[in-house]
Amino acid sequence: MSTAAASSSMVSAGETPMPPASSDLPTTWAFLEEGVDHIMTKLHTGVSYSKYMSLYTVSYNYCTSSRMHGSAEPTGLGGRTGANLMGSDLYNNLIRYFVDHLKGLRDHSDPLVDEALLHYYAQEWDRYTTGANYINRLFTYLNRHWVKREKDEGRKGVYTVYTLSLVQWKTNFFLHIQSKNSKLAGAILKLIERQRNGENIDQGLVKKVVDSFVSLGLDEADSNKASLEVYREHLEGPFIIATERYYKQESDAFLAENSVSEYLKKAEERLREEEDRVERFLNTHTRKTLITRCEHVLIREHSEIMWEEFQKLLDYDKDEDLQRMYALLARIPEGLEPLRKKFEEHVKQAGLAAVSKLVGDGASAVDTLDPKAYVDALLEVHKKNQETVNRSFKGEAGFVASLDKACREFVNRNAATGTSTTKSPELLAKHADALLRKSNKLSEEGDLEEALNQVMVLFKYIEDKDVFQTFYTTKLSKRLIHGVSASDESEASMISKLKEACGFEYTNKLQRMFTDMSLSKDLTDQFKERMQTTHDAAELEVTFSVMVLGTNFWPLNAPTNEYTIPREIQPTYDRFTRYYGAKHSGRKLTWLWNYSKNELRTNYLNQKYILMTSSYQMAVLVQYNDHDTLSFEEIVTATAISKEILRQVLGLLTKAKILVSEEKDQYDLNPGFKSKKIRVNLNQPIKAEVKAESTDVLKTVDEDRKYVIQATIVRIMKARKTMKNQPLIQEVISQISQRFLPKIPDIKKGRSCCFLCFALQTNTHSRQSIHC
Repeated sequence: MSTAAASSSMVSAGETPMPPASSDLPTTWAFLEEGVDHIMTKLHTGVSYSKYMSLYTVSYNYCTSSRMHGSAEPTGLGGRTGANLMGSDLYNNLIRYFVDHLKGLRDHSDPLVDEALLHYYAQEWDRYTTGANYINRLFTYLNRHWVKREKDEGRKGVYTVYTLSLVQWKTNFFLHIQSKNSKLAGAILKLIERQRNGENIDQGLVKKVVDSFVSLGLDEADSNKASLEVYREHLEGPFIIATERYYKQESDAFLAENSVSEYLKKAEERLREEEDRVERFLNTHTRKTLITRCEHVLIREHSEIMWEEFQKLLDYDKDEDLQRMYALLARIPEGLEPLRKKFEEHVKQAGLAAVSKLVGDGASAVDTLDPKAYVDALLEVHKKNQETVNRSFKGEAGFVASLDKACREFVNRNAATGTSTTKSPELLAKHADALLRKSNKLSEEGDLEEALNQVMVLFKYIEDKDVFQTFYTTKLSKRLIHGVSASDESEASMISKLKEACGFEYTNKLQRMFTDMSLSKDLTDQFKERMQTTHDAAELEVTFSVMVLGTNFWPLNAPTNEYTIPREIQPTYDRFTRYYGAKHSGRKLTWLWNYSKNELRTNYLNQKYILMTSSYQMAVLVQYNDHDTLSFEEIVTATAISKEILRQVLGLLTKAKILVSEEKDQYDLNPGFKSKKIRVNLNQPIKAEVKAESTDVLKTVDEDRKYVIQATIVRIMKARKTMKNQPLIQEVISQISQRFLPKIPDIKKGRSCCFLCFALQTNTHSRQSIHC
């Protein structure tokens, strides 16, 4: 037993023996203070495990002692007795130690400034917080019981030992340094300014000091919860002010000596540096305030200069500068709106200039304008500016809207269109027609598909989509009748695109036209089979095919003039008329000779030629089976073709040298006709037909619009029952604008028609209301 007791009292050489559990406060604190001071000032020399455990045990023994030790200071943190007073005694002694320890640090720091001060502060902060962590664990029992109980009872200003050490550092060291013209924060700001000026600094040192500002923040409601109050008051606030002042001076001076393009690079670089600075040694909560202030100084205060420079960057295609300007101005509220407006005007003027250059000065050039050249000019402007939006403005919705608005303006109103909004849809439909013909020069199917996609790009901007629809339908009908479509797949693809853009109703007629073509092929095959069973081959020497087309779906006009059917095809005509009448009782056939085509074989020349002709040309040429020469009047009598059309037909035949006219109004068959081609195409459109096409289309559009407006009014009134005039007009415009922009007088006229046709009546109590 005695040996064991002696063993427990043994200590290492040079160590103060551990006092017994019954020791009084002075004896206990003397032992503890020696250990605490060693840990706080000489930890780098090490602490033995036995020493550390002795310190822990003495602290524990004193805190758990329930009797008085004759303390010379019975007041402590309140006049308490027993175990409560034991904890209070130790706590007060710790406070006195921290105060004395920090006084020595304070005295040493007073003469230090700038970077020397930061190095000393960071070194002592590391030493102090490391030691405080060890001491906090030494007094674990004090924290768990006495400190906890005091806090539970609502006592203010009581902290765990480590938090107490931070409170004392803040009160007795940090605030002392800061009280001298914010010497510590000022040293940090000077170092950061040196970095901004291009010098290399010790970023780790700055971060260590900055982190101490954060650590010194305490939430009074919860001492375990961090607070940024100290950081914000002593560092963030002055840092933001200094940053704002620095960049204001720099930006003003830089712009006075450099171009806006150079400034954009500088501002972009500075903002990136500040973002990086936050990441490296500032608290992340500073980012929002810092960047907002930097954006204000670097961007907002110089935004007008940037807005003014924007047009030059567009004019000279400065993509990189445009990207920088967009990225910078996107950071501030309403920074992009002036750019969007300028961009819209820029695109509009570019489109107008492109068309003006194409048209030239002469008004006659508009009538002969090449649809492909016109469409290509518009697409070139759109493509260039679309690339600018995607590349320089990152496809931002506001710039996309500006591009669309500008394109809609110059596509519908330019030097080629004048005041009319029907010219662009007409030219676009003609361009689409050229693409979809066999004669187009696009060799690959993929090239054609891309070209059709480009047509749809402009189609999106067309206001009078009904005009495009009518022209397109007319052109499609001729491609199908004459069999000159590039391919059924391409036709179907284009219809699919139009359907996707405008809906089923927009393409319903187009799809029905294809249905009629399929039915007509079957009908022709059935007719031929029937004729082969009922007639001899000699009777069927004329090869015949027919297209029976529905009146409601095909934009085809029957000829207004008389036409005498040549005797060569009369039997075939009669046979089919009887066959169709028997097959479809009650249906009436209207023969469209102005759209029919024929092939004639020459028998009067050494070389056999096949002449591809219109029905009118065929009617003229077959007259020469019985005559070598005919006068103009004789041809009129024989064919019943109107004189106006006949003169153009004869003009084409003489130009092709099939006929010769050596005397006025006298036409002879040319016995010396020669051609390099065996198949000679004479079926060229005559001027009267070409001119009439546009007139007829626009007339059809006007008629259709009347019905659309009336139908829309009826539909609205059936749903609303009662409606005032102005809201009715606005609702009609809203519903129809996707198809065309109706004029207010047309809406009023349509409304008047509805009064008569659909029994709409004006309310006798209010002339501004309409009732259904």
